[in-house]
Amino acid sequence: MMGLGTATRVLVALAPVDGRLSFNGLVALVQNRLQTDPLSGQVFVFTNRRRNRLKLLFWDGSGLWVATKRLERGRLGWPVGEGASLALRPEQMLALIHGVEVQSRRGWYRR
Repeated sequence: MMGLGTATRVLVALAPVDGRLSFNGLVALVQNRLQTDPLSGQVFVFTNRRRNRLKLLFWDGSGLWVATKRLERGRLGWPVGEGASLALRPEQMLALIHGVEVQSRRGWYRR
């Protein structure tokens, strides 16, 4: 089972991926697009173009895991940024999985 400690690094792929990808396809994306070792112990998070599916890829020390979530309604609030990926804290990843927006917005509060 996946344990998320405070030291767990999470990388979110900003561009959508083909939802049919599994182990080999996601590993190739991590290596080629994110320029990272998929066996590094980090959690890699992907979504499809419609943002109604989410995939996690992670190494537990003995093998790779792929976990998938399909939303029955709505869309994921996906982060945006420069580059191919964005680093999140583990609690931000959990918020993203549960549909909470994870990026702060400037000027959202009232003065």
